[in-house]
Parts: sequence; C-alpha cells; structure tokens
Amino acid sequence: MGAGIKYVSDASFEQDVLQSDKPVLLDFWAEWCGPCKMIGPILEELSTEYGDKIQIAKMNVDENQGVPAQFNIRGIPTLILFKGGAVAAQKVGALSKSQLAAFIDGNI
Repeated sequence: MGAGIKYVSDASFEQDVLQSDKPVLLDFWAEWCGPCKMIGPILEELSTEYGDKIQIAKMNVDENQGVPAQFNIRGIPTLILFKGGAVAAQKVGALSKSQLAAFIDGNI
C-alpha cells in the first residue's frame, strides 16, 4: 500500500485512531475478501487526494480480532470514520470512489 495508508493493529488502535488529531477512516479488511481488494486502490488514491485532512488506515481482521469484536464488525469491508476518538460514521461493503469521497466529505 502507499505511504498515505497506515496499518493499525489491536495494540496500536488507541494511539493511531482514538488519539489521532485528525479524522481517521479505518478500513476493516482481509486478504481473502474480494470487495476489500476492490476498494484498496481507491483508498490509496483518496489518501493522496485528501492529504493531511484525514488519515486513512487499514486493519486486517484475520490478524487483529479485539478491535473488530469491540465494534461488532460482521461484514467486510467495513469503513468506520473516527473523529475525536469517537465513531462519526460507518459504511459496510465496497463503495465507488465517488461514494467514498462523498462519505468522507459528509462526515469530516
């Protein structure tokens, strides 16, 4: 993934997401998930386009199970936008670039 995407683990979640000084769009994904692979390149593009306005992050649900359980993640990809350490918005399923941009713009 690109330099703009941050990989988050159960151990780094609090520091990387909840304590972030800017909004964080966290993508819960897995290697075997087709729709997750579809939105990967879109998230890359958006991380470059949004620059410092938002941090885009990914959490592999196969390698990290604590945080996904905490947020009741049942389907992937699930995208949760965190602002000020709280959930601001959530979407489940693959979205187009324009849908993702609208989701971000409407919630940051």
